[in-house]
Amino acid sequence: MDIGKPARPRTLGVMRLSTVILPVRPWRTGGRDEWLRAEQLGFHTAYTYDHLSWRSFRDGPWYGAVPTLTAAAAATERLRLGTLVTSPNFRHPVTLAKDLISLDDVSDGRITLGIGAGGTGFDATALGQEAWTPRERADRFAEFVPLLDRLLSEGSVTHEGAFYSAVEARNIPGCVQRPRLPFAIAATGPRGLKLAARYGQAWVTTGDPKLFETGTPEQSLEAIAGQIDKLAKACADTGRKVEELDKVLLTGFTPDRGRPLESLDAFVDFAGKHIELGFTEIVVHAPIPDSDFAADQAVFERIATEAPAQLGG
Repeated sequence: MDIGKPARPRTLGVMRLSTVILPVRPWRTGGRDEWLRAEQLGFHTAYTYDHLSWRSFRDGPWYGAVPTLTAAAAATERLRLGTLVTSPNFRHPVTLAKDLISLDDVSDGRITLGIGAGGTGFDATALGQEAWTPRERADRFAEFVPLLDRLLSEGSVTHEGAFYSAVEARNIPGCVQRPRLPFAIAATGPRGLKLAARYGQAWVTTGDPKLFETGTPEQSLEAIAGQIDKLAKACADTGRKVEELDKVLLTGFTPDRGRPLESLDAFVDFAGKHIELGFTEIVVHAPIPDSDFAADQAVFERIATEAPAQLGG
């Protein structure tokens, strides 16, 4: 593959176009080229999932997020990089903070931490614990995020909490990005939205999961608009304006499923409707053949290179 010179990240009017590269390809036989290609195509950010394994990919190759992002940071020049998302399911704030400041250093300040409360998938029980209830996940997340904020912003942190502790945990010299690298917080419930409003530089949604199987695209847009209204209230309650937060849509989990990647026109229509709701970043999955994320690579690349102009970028 001729990787060529990377393009400048493209902006879709007030919206950025990013991608998710699932860590399923060995670095030496396709993985590296995929991250370089994302930079060449002009994506704003390339994210990866931070799981131990995931859904239909459980019985196949699946590499770690932190080593993958470290390699991608060394291989690329301008592409922002990040997780979408990390969760407390198998992470601890103290060790995660050390990995993140190291990633921010290697990338020269190009890391975004996408972070959420986690779910009930394989990660939830891989360390031998019982899967947490939604309330238990929310309780841990409410302690995890503020502690991680401190660990990435302060030179030495001591904290004794209900779930996480730190004793003189040192993270010197801290992040390249100041006061710390940005948080993109995935949340739809009131407690998570409050955390996004208080600590987030961005908010992430995949839409309303209750509509995935039987809902319509119109119902999805209405539900997402309702989520943004709740985010605005949470921001107001903390003294922030909702416009201060980037709004990120991870595609592939709305009733549209993969249809926005079927053609350039379909994507432009889909993205335009979400721009109107206030989204500033749309994230599309890099194609993986014979999977839920199968798509035509040529269409995917046309979307990356041609959609920005059609959307006013």
